[in-house]
Amino acid sequence: MDLFEYQGKQFFADYGLPVSPGEIAFTTDEAVAAAERLGTPVMVKAQVHTGGRGKAGGVKFAATIDDVREHAAAILGLDIKGHVVGRVWIEKASDIAEEYYASFTLDRSAKKYLGMLSVEGGVEIETVAEENPDAIAKIWIDPVDGLGESECRDWVGQAGLPEVAVEGTIGILLKLYTAYVDGDADLVEVNPLILTPEGQMHVLDAKVTLDGNSIFRHQDYAVFDETQNRDERETAAHAIGLQYVGLDGSVGVIANGAGLAMSTVDVISQVGGAAANFLDIGGGADVDTMAGALEVINNDPAVCSIFINIFGGITRGEVVASGIIEALERVIIKSPIVIRLDGTNAEEGRRLLEPHFSDSLQMAPTMLEAAERTVALAAARQKGAGQ
Repeated sequence: MDLFEYQGKQFFADYGLPVSPGEIAFTTDEAVAAAERLGTPVMVKAQVHTGGRGKAGGVKFAATIDDVREHAAAILGLDIKGHVVGRVWIEKASDIAEEYYASFTLDRSAKKYLGMLSVEGGVEIETVAEENPDAIAKIWIDPVDGLGESECRDWVGQAGLPEVAVEGTIGILLKLYTAYVDGDADLVEVNPLILTPEGQMHVLDAKVTLDGNSIFRHQDYAVFDETQNRDERETAAHAIGLQYVGLDGSVGVIANGAGLAMSTVDVISQVGGAAANFLDIGGGADVDTMAGALEVINNDPAVCSIFINIFGGITRGEVVASGIIEALERVIIKSPIVIRLDGTNAEEGRRLLEPHFSDSLQMAPTMLEAAERTVALAAARQKGAGQ
């Protein structure tokens, strides 16, 4: 789950990180009222799930209430990289002496947490990495050992922060690490982390991505989930508990397991097609789950064929087959389906499906052959529609 900046700051504040007071506003009048309560000067900041707000005119300094009204009116409705601004964060302005960058994320290849710290804050970290990689101090943290004060101090020293910023930065990094781990985050980023003229460290921005699968441990995350940027397909799938991501292709994908679903998307691409979605129905493939998956994909007008790729492990093949048969009785499918069924009791599952085979419901013996056939069916339908 990607959080808006104001949500990220609420998240950080729960872990004791110093953030500026502010209020969210959905209209110009609300923005003005917020600024009057906070007192000028303030910052008017677009809230969107993407970077580059400043360059796009989505972050403005407002010295007066009239400035707030002008900037809020201009920013609300602004299109920033395809994201239309629907809310602005009105935040008490801060004086800045220096700007730094700090973040924690997961280095999957190292199987450790990765911390990054740089004296070049206020700039996209990708730009710093490309133009001056030595300006980024990195630390790899074993999740079992965690981040101690001694290791953190060495890391801050490696980054070359001025002496006046060292102690405050160490304190913030330790709290940021706690937020990252205890908050079940995939990413926590502060850019910029500022040093004020009074020598205080302060969190001026917040970029936070939380693990959506951790909601059962954090009931308060439901409010973050409600503000996720989803298209109609993703909204429908999410409502019935499906792990779904919309893509731009013409082949609908249903698979049991995230790894198999990703592999299915890849093999479709390898044979010249493009997946319309990533959809993981999990370890089970019961009637309700399969019917819901087929309904979501069936309602996508871009889908021209459907690839159901099931490998039975704990779930037996005949159970999967029964689920598919009953689901097809509930949903009137518009596109031809190709099924690849393998694993536990797969042969029995295929026998159950065999009486239902037709031009619209086919079986393929391997994942590759199923992908080739599904892509060919999608191409034929697209060609027919174009004539």
